[in-house]
Amino acid sequence: MRVLFVASECYPLIKTGGLADVVGALPQALGRLGAEVRVLLPNYPEVAGALGGTRVVGRFRERGGDVTLLAGEASGLDVIALDAPHLFDRPGSPYHMPDGQDWPDNHVRFATLSGIAARIGCEGVAGWRPDVVHAHDWQAGLAPFYIRLATVPCARTVFTIHNMAYQGVVPTTELDTLGIPSRFYTADGMEYWGALSLLKSGIVYSDRVTTVSPTYAQELRTGEFGMGLEGAVSARAKDFAGILNGIDDTVWNPRTDRLIPATYSPRDLSGKAADKAALQAAFGLDVDPSRPVFTVISRLAYQKGLDILLAVLPELIERGGQLVLLGSGDPDLQRAYMDAAAGHPGRVGVRIGYDESLSHLAQAGADAIIIPSRFEPCGLTQLYALAYGTLPIVARTGGLADTVIDANDAALARNIGTGFVFYPVNADRLRFAVERAIALWYGAPEVWRRLQVNAMAQPVGWHASAERYLDLYRSLPGEGAGAPAQPEAPAEKSAAPKKPARPRAATAAPKAKPATAARKSRKSPTSGKNGG
Repeated sequence: MRVLFVASECYPLIKTGGLADVVGALPQALGRLGAEVRVLLPNYPEVAGALGGTRVVGRFRERGGDVTLLAGEASGLDVIALDAPHLFDRPGSPYHMPDGQDWPDNHVRFATLSGIAARIGCEGVAGWRPDVVHAHDWQAGLAPFYIRLATVPCARTVFTIHNMAYQGVVPTTELDTLGIPSRFYTADGMEYWGALSLLKSGIVYSDRVTTVSPTYAQELRTGEFGMGLEGAVSARAKDFAGILNGIDDTVWNPRTDRLIPATYSPRDLSGKAADKAALQAAFGLDVDPSRPVFTVISRLAYQKGLDILLAVLPELIERGGQLVLLGSGDPDLQRAYMDAAAGHPGRVGVRIGYDESLSHLAQAGADAIIIPSRFEPCGLTQLYALAYGTLPIVARTGGLADTVIDANDAALARNIGTGFVFYPVNADRLRFAVERAIALWYGAPEVWRRLQVNAMAQPVGWHASAERYLDLYRSLPGEGAGAPAQPEAPAEKSAAPKKPARPRAATAAPKAKPATAARKSRKSPTSGKNGG
């Protein structure tokens, strides 16, 4: 089984969030099961530096400039880097200018990535052609659409939604730029509230659609979580699955982690005390083993519910707790947490930004981690926390609901609890969850230890989920050109170029049956267009 992953980021080459962790770890897990996986990435400066030695495997003229495909290896990954300096050799992040604003040509940049993915899926590269093109998030959402251009046998396609909040919304004036004939600008096609959605393209035109947890797969079919695309997701219900993310448990493992002062295991948790002292010192907290340390490692955004935690913070401190926060994002939230640290010296420590070493230290040294997300497709932070015996306090949503077992009386009696779950997502319910955690910490330390051991026993690696993906790939029909989902759709002579992977048009109409499937239950979108 040959698989091409297509994504905008991949750890450890380039990372802004959990997408990178998945794209870095899942290919290696699939490889251990016998699959042959290559990862197609933009050749950002960070990627070029990490890859080192490469060889040229293709040269093309795309999107107003020359592009080169470079093959190389890094951290156990086989990488194909799309070297297009006019698109990707820029300062800032993969999606944003140095001032934090979206690059105005993001749609062109990632349409080029998708087009090259389609070219490889149909023509191969350097004698290698994938059986499956697995596209991730809106940045690769046009790859399945472009593969439908083909008049020759091509790879089958899988599209994974990592976060419905980021949809790659593009104005209709860009139809020609992206090579999308106007007949595909429909409710059952790429139309989205008077614009185009590249995420919707992946949902509509791929052979199979997945998302990153079973609960999130159900949530996406509702108006509350579908963000205007619940109709499009529901129309693909028979081809849609939720497969839980995992973590790279060779990197995130308290028994072997080289980024923490002391390693430890469920049988011997003593090293966690040394890590806690180091964490308290690193964040300027009072070094006191008797105080429970809560951590937050997160983007500071409305999705993450960290405004709710601010309302609970005074009581957390009053009851003897400490808080360390590592993250960045919304300027108002950053300012509020910095003010909290200034107002509670020794009790609240804040670092704005992201630091991989500090992230490991926080997971190892904290007693509990707080994740009050309003929605969470899967979440990796709670999986890291489980592995490190740092008890998660989570909202009951998405992958958080699928991975954390609430330590209620029934769970304690059966010795299966692994954390604290609350719902609905508001300050009162979070406050109750924090109070339960603090009561156990001070009042029943032996129960707390049992919960830690339970947490560390959870299977949080990729093996089971990688097997599910491999089964999904094998279930796809044999290779073929992009046969129209609605054969009666009018043909356009200009819509089937000989180079099928070049993003110009498609030969397939969407598979949604009712003409209004994508509109029936949708509400006004609440998300930005091009987030990471």
